[in-house]
Amino acid sequence: MVSGKETKLTEQGQAGAREAGGKTRAAAPTGDHPLGAAKAHDRPLGAAKTRGRPRSFDRETALEKAILAFWERGYEATSVSDLTRAMDIGAPSLYAAFGDKRSLFEEVVRVYSSRYAAFADHALAESPTSRDAVERTLREAAGAYTEPDRPHGCLIAHAAINCTTPEVATSLRDRRNATIAAFEGRIEEDIAAGALPVGTDAGALARHTGAMIQGMSQQARDGASREELEALVEIAMAIWPRT
Repeated sequence: MVSGKETKLTEQGQAGAREAGGKTRAAAPTGDHPLGAAKAHDRPLGAAKTRGRPRSFDRETALEKAILAFWERGYEATSVSDLTRAMDIGAPSLYAAFGDKRSLFEEVVRVYSSRYAAFADHALAESPTSRDAVERTLREAAGAYTEPDRPHGCLIAHAAINCTTPEVATSLRDRRNATIAAFEGRIEEDIAAGALPVGTDAGALARHTGAMIQGMSQQARDGASREELEALVEIAMAIWPRT
């Protein structure tokens, strides 16, 4: 015979067991629980599929389109949306292939410098004198900055305009200053060799060359023709010191 007290305790124990069992069933997702099933199975499979998906665009073609976009608009005025439209890719593909906007721009500048703006380096390396190197650089700039099938002017000069990103502005300034320094070094060699008069201000002459390059870039963007820029080259070379 079970007493009333024992009956009450037994009923309380059974109720607790039912409550505990209910909590256990609610916490463990099963095949009948759509959200639980999705968390347990769909997400890992989807992530693995994304990681293994091959790139559906040509990287070099997309990079060339990015060069033209930055060249036309400059760094600050070119948004990620502008880039994805120009490159014909989605933002996730852009970030996966190139990193963020700044990383993409750094690669753009490197490729642009070797593909479209290497004429100064070639002139300095191949010309017999600093005067020849400067004249060749300016004449080739007049042609390169007015090519009909490309944005006019120099990407490196134009991208710096209104740039409020310190790292980008510094990098572009360093590139421009490096070009001026290269001309200055070559002019100093000619002074030492007697090809230029003693007392020639190598720094001022090199900076004048840099000002011509940058000014011609802006003039080209403002609509100056190749012939008009070449006329400026004639004036620039007329003031070159002679022994």
